Amino acid sequence: MKKINLGLIGFGAVGNNVLKLFERNRDSIEQKIGSSIEFSYVCDKNSARLREIKKKVKKVTTDWHRVVKSQSVDIVIELIGGENPARDIIISALKNNKNIVTANKLVLAKNWEEIFSLARKKQKLVYFEAAVGAGIPVVQALNEGLAANRINRIIGILNGTTNYILTKMTREDIDFETALKHAQKQGFAELNPKLDIMGFDTAHKLSILTSIGWSTWLKLENIYVEGIEKIAVEDVKFAYNEFGYVIKLLGIARQIDNKLEIAVRPCLIPKTHPFASVDNEYNAVLLDGDACGEIIFYGKGAGGFPAASAVVSDIMFLARQISAGTAGKIPYVSYEPAKKLSFLSVEQTEGCYYLRFNMADRPGVLSKISGILGKCKVSIASVYQKEPLFKYRRGVPVLMLTHSTNESALKEAIDEIDKLKITKSRTVFFRIEELK
Repeated sequence: MKKINLGLIGFGAVGNNVLKLFERNRDSIEQKIGSSIEFSYVCDKNSARLREIKKKVKKVTTDWHRVVKSQSVDIVIELIGGENPARDIIISALKNNKNIVTANKLVLAKNWEEIFSLARKKQKLVYFEAAVGAGIPVVQALNEGLAANRINRIIGILNGTTNYILTKMTREDIDFETALKHAQKQGFAELNPKLDIMGFDTAHKLSILTSIGWSTWLKLENIYVEGIEKIAVEDVKFAYNEFGYVIKLLGIARQIDNKLEIAVRPCLIPKTHPFASVDNEYNAVLLDGDACGEIIFYGKGAGGFPAASAVVSDIMFLARQISAGTAGKIPYVSYEPAKKLSFLSVEQTEGCYYLRFNMADRPGVLSKISGILGKCKVSIASVYQKEPLFKYRRGVPVLMLTHSTNESALKEAIDEIDKLKITKSRTVFFRIEELK
């Protein structure tokens, strides 16, 4: 039986669970791949962690260069996170003719072209299932199972931290800051949660899925990104109680004619849709192909063992190919460097919207608002006004839903309304996604 040698770089929560999963399921794993597995190296900058596992692996080191340059290592597993030195590790490993398994969405999103061009040149493979959705096998499904399809859209709840926070706000009537503290206490949010709550983590994952789905590199600069940090609990409750919607942070990639609409933003979705029941740290991804139709993937989007499950599966797929002598003969992702996509700016997109105006309580307010909206060709679908559910220091809420309208026209109308003396604070608006 051929032996496959692994070099693991990063022995945090995921790396530790990768080793545990191998220990637990070694017999079945090796039976499935037809090869034996050995950890030739485990590398971590924390020498105390390495002392704990020294007897379980062949070699330990704090120097990642030793791992990527080792002649005995077949697969380098990068699990340190962050941009650097993770990018340098992956590039150096490829240059040293190593196959790669990584969970690093940031490095992939920022360096997709460089990494996969080099992998193709060196005839090596880069697997990254754990980078999106942890234990949800959406990368393999999109890349292989749905390869015959022309992808129409990809929509996902892709971040466990923000979904946990929004679930708390919806179910428990608590504000954003309180919900964030709950998430941090439960280990679902970092002490510095900026990447998650501002939408950047979701953007990294959306970049990866879009790059696979449309066979090119979606640069982060082409993604409109809006986070959840400004969502007020009153909007969560108004949306749910008065209109039948739940607020979720969505990553959206959608082809409209020959252009792509790409955005990360909080959206109102119907509370009857399956996505509305995706709570806490769970993720979901909707893939829509021209042949397969809509397919929804659901599962834990965070956690040491779900991510380890994806990492170990990638190792197994790679090990089979190495054993058969086929690894790298065919690139893992269909990447076309010359292919260029056109993108719609967020102002060019169209959709329905939820609006909350905070206005002076006096006659003629609705007439003034509707007049400005009409002038900007924004059509009102429904209006809701009553005594506020929440205590306002000044003004009363006027809620509206619009018919489909151009976002640029909507923003023009909002800017004009916000300048009125009867407007007491900035207007809040969210896109409505019916997910049909």
